[in-house]
Amino acid sequence: MTALTLAAMGLWFAFDGDTGSTASLKWLQFVQTCGTFLLPPIVVGWLWSENKNPLSWLKLDIGFSWQTACLAVLTMVCSVPAINLLAELNGQIHLPKSLESVEQILRAQEDAAAALTERFLKADNIGGLLINIGLLALLPAMAEELSFRGTLQQILFGQKSKVERQKHTAIWVTAFVFSAIHMQFYGFVPRMLMGAMFGYVFVWTGSLWVPVLMHFTNNAVAVVSYYVMANSEAGEEANLLDKSWADTIGTGNMWWLGVLSLIAVILLLYLLKKQTKQYEGNIN
Repeated sequence: MTALTLAAMGLWFAFDGDTGSTASLKWLQFVQTCGTFLLPPIVVGWLWSENKNPLSWLKLDIGFSWQTACLAVLTMVCSVPAINLLAELNGQIHLPKSLESVEQILRAQEDAAAALTERFLKADNIGGLLINIGLLALLPAMAEELSFRGTLQQILFGQKSKVERQKHTAIWVTAFVFSAIHMQFYGFVPRMLMGAMFGYVFVWTGSLWVPVLMHFTNNAVAVVSYYVMANSEAGEEANLLDKSWADTIGTGNMWWLGVLSLIAVILLLYLLKKQTKQYEGNIN
């Protein structure tokens, strides 16, 4: 994984390497994501599968019904206020006084990440929007689910294992690593819970495509909502942090919407599990 990432970054520096250009940074994001999260799981799947079929080992050869797809997408759309509420509560966590300098560094990293995301999300036309959907929604959804749910969770779950405790441990350890690797402390809790949700859905359905779809929906909602707000008259006059309703709905005075959202997500996940119960325990 490290070798592939370094090779990808080396190619970027050799042929471009302009850190002041947003387009150049997007290319770097592309090669880093492919080298770190997309290609390694395919290699692992090829090496570990008995018939050298990575699609089968990664559970990419298992489909799902349109009912499952609808429930998966609806769950993610309804989860937006709950995720925002959890992120707001997570952001209010303060480290002990003795670690104040560490907290300042963490918040500075969050601000820098937010500023970079702001640069990436800017798009003046449909073409730019489609590029952002591909780079910021589709690619990370596919690559990260391959790495975390498709590879790490399956390795932790164990070949042919049906032990219930091991299943839950694999899901939550994977979710913890998934959140930690993003290096965003003040979004750690909602991202970990989202990762756990993807993990359980993967177990219930037996298909990696379902968490990929959910991950993509979550990212795409943010990308599209930002584009709509930023290119509307209201968005042009708004503060950059207020341009996406997807980042603020369910917070502040609308906290109650976040609570209702959480209840709706729990209900939808129950229906999703019931819909796909025949697949449960299919990871092996």
